[in-house]
Amino acid sequence: MQSENRLFDDVVKFVNGAAGTLAGMGREAEAATRERAREWIGGMDFVSREEFEAVKAMAAAARDEVEALKKQLDALEGKGAAPKPKSTKP
Repeated sequence: MQSENRLFDDVVKFVNGAAGTLAGMGREAEAATRERAREWIGGMDFVSREEFEAVKAMAAAARDEVEALKKQLDALEGKGAAPKPKSTKP
């Protein structure tokens, strides 16, 4: 059943058009805000998760290597052996 009131039809068309326009403006505003946030955060020298994980792995490997080198150094210096007897002075 169609409305016989032409004014009502015009108002409905206007509201539908305005709703579509507002929805489009909202999407554009959201996209612009996201882009500005990306630019702002990008200028703050943050690192990506991949870069962080790579440096974390390198640090863990360096710690392991340092521990191994400490053990080798202790073995070479004789720290792992029995202590030297102290000399007695007369």
